[in-house]
Amino acid sequence: MTAPKPNYTYQVGASLPVDAPSYVRRQADTAFLQKLKAGKFCYVLNSRQMGKSSLRVRTMQQLQAEGIVCAAIDLTGIGKHRVTLEQWYGGIVYALVESCQLEDTFDWQEWWQQHQTLLSPVQCLSQFIEKVLLVEIEQPIVIFVDEIDRVLSQDFSLDDFFALIRYFQNQRVDNPKFDRLTFALLGVATPSDLMSDKTQTPFNIGEGIELHGFQPDETEPLIKGLRGKVQSPNVVMQEILDWTGGQPFLTQKLCQLVVEESERANSISVEQVVHSRIVENWESQDDPEHLRTIRDRILRDEQRSGYLLELSRQILSTGEIAADNSTEQSELKLSGLVVQRQGKLRVYNRIYQAVFDLNWIERQLKSLRPYSEAFQAWIASGSTDESRLLRGKALQDAQEWSQDKSLSYQDKQFLAASKEKDIEEEIAAKEIEARLEREKKDKEAAVQRTQVLAEANRKSKRRVRIGSAVLVSTFIGAVISGIVIGRGLVRARLEAKNLSELSDLSGELHQGGLSDEADEARRQIGLSYEIENPRLKQALLLSSMASAAQKLENWQDAERAIQECIKELEAGGGIGST
Repeated sequence: MTAPKPNYTYQVGASLPVDAPSYVRRQADTAFLQKLKAGKFCYVLNSRQMGKSSLRVRTMQQLQAEGIVCAAIDLTGIGKHRVTLEQWYGGIVYALVESCQLEDTFDWQEWWQQHQTLLSPVQCLSQFIEKVLLVEIEQPIVIFVDEIDRVLSQDFSLDDFFALIRYFQNQRVDNPKFDRLTFALLGVATPSDLMSDKTQTPFNIGEGIELHGFQPDETEPLIKGLRGKVQSPNVVMQEILDWTGGQPFLTQKLCQLVVEESERANSISVEQVVHSRIVENWESQDDPEHLRTIRDRILRDEQRSGYLLELSRQILSTGEIAADNSTEQSELKLSGLVVQRQGKLRVYNRIYQAVFDLNWIERQLKSLRPYSEAFQAWIASGSTDESRLLRGKALQDAQEWSQDKSLSYQDKQFLAASKEKDIEEEIAAKEIEARLEREKKDKEAAVQRTQVLAEANRKSKRRVRIGSAVLVSTFIGAVISGIVIGRGLVRARLEAKNLSELSDLSGELHQGGLSDEADEARRQIGLSYEIENPRLKQALLLSSMASAAQKLENWQDAERAIQECIKELEAGGGIGST
C-alpha cells in the first residue's frame, strides 16, 4: 500500500483551507464559480456543516486568481445582541473596507459619521458601494455574505438590505458600472425565511446553488488519505459513504476515525467504528459538535418541535414521504436530518437513523407532551379506546399546553376526541342531575297543579304575547308531571303533523347553534308519548313549537302555535278531562 503524504489530514469541522488535500470538488463548485464569473446573483442555502463556507473560500480563491476582487462579510462577526440598525449597517461597511483593503486610503469612520446624519443606514450602504467601492475598485467585485441566517435573529427588519441587492441588480440596465458588482449569499435558511416583504425579494432573480453530499466519483481526495492505512481503500470509502450518505462533515470525520483506528492497530470494520466512535453515547462523543446541532435545531422551538418530531417519526416509520415544501418540512431539511431526493423526503443517512431513531423520538415527545402515555395508547388502539381520552383537569392542562403550538394532525384529533367525550359525559351527568331535580319538583307540582291550570286557563282568555310561550310550556310541563301515564286513543293525524313540525324545528335549532334548545324540543317530543289526554298532548307540542319558533325569531309561526295551544287548553276543560 502507498502511504499518504505525512501532512495529509482530514478536515473535521470549520472551513477547509484553500490548500486542504481532503477538499472534495462537487458539482456545486463548478456551478457556483461559473455563475459568479458571469455576474449572476447567487445564493447557497442549506443545513449546517454541508461545506458552504469551504465552498466560499475555494471559490473566492479561484475568482481572485482571475483578477476579481472578493469581499467576505461574515454576519457572525457583526453580532446579534443589542446591535442597532446603524451599527449593523456600519459593520457591513467596515467589513467591505477591510476585505477590499481600503483602510489605508479611505477613512470610513469619518465618511460614515458624515453621511448617517443625512441618510438612513441602508442609504449609507448604498452610497458607499456606489460612490466609494465601485469608484476605488475598477475590477469586477463579488461580495460574499456568509451566515446570512443571522438576519433572522435581529430585532429589526432587514428587508431593505435584500431590496438593496435587488436594486443593484436592476440598475445594471441603466448604469453599466453595476455590471461589475455581484452578490453571493450563504446560510441556513430558505428564501422565504429571509424576507417578510415578498414583493422586494431578490431571490426570484437570483440563482440557487444546490449543495449535495459527496458522490462516489468525487471522493478521490478522501481515498488518498486511506491509502496505506486500510486494505482496499476504495471499498472502505464506499462503506463510509453507505453510512454517511456523503454528508460532508460526517464523511470527513468517519475517514479520520477509520485512520485513527488503523494507526492504533485496531482491525475493526467501518460499522464497528460508526457504533463505537459516533453512535454510542453520541452526545458525549459529538466533538466537534454535529449531531447535537441537529438535535437542537429540531427542539429549539417548543411550539414547533412536536410537529417536527412527528414528521421525523413518520419518515422513519415509512422510509419516505412526499415532499410538499411546507414550513415544517423546510425546517426539518434545514436541521440536516432529512434530505429531499426525487420528490421524496428521506432521512439523510444511516448514522442519523441510528442516532435519531424511533426510541429517541418517543423520549423527546414524552418530554414535550403532558399526555404522551395516553396519546400513544390511543393511537395503538386505532384511535378507538375512549378510556385513553383526557378528561377534566388533565384535558384542561393539555389544552393550555397546546396553545400556540404547531400540533400534528393526530395530536389535534386526540384533543378534539377528548373534548367531545368530556362534553358528552358532562351532559350525561347534568341530565341525571336534572332528572333527579325534576322528580323532586314533580312531587311539589302535584300539589300545585290545580292552581297552575287555573292560572293557565285565565291567561288563555286574552291574546297571549309571543314571549309567554316559554311560561306556558313550563305550566304544561308541571301539569304533565302529575299525570298518571296510560294508553288511550289519540288524534293520530294532528299529533303526527305537530310531532313532525317540532322535529323539524329541533333540527333548525341545532343547525343554528342552539343545541340546548334543540335537545329540549326533542325531550318534549319524548314526553308527549307518555300523555293520555289528547288535548293536553297537543297543547304540550304546540307550546314547545311556539317556544322553538320564538328562539328562531319566526314570530308568525310562534303566534300561530300559541293560539292553537290556548284553544286546546280551553277545549280540554282542565286536567280532569282524560
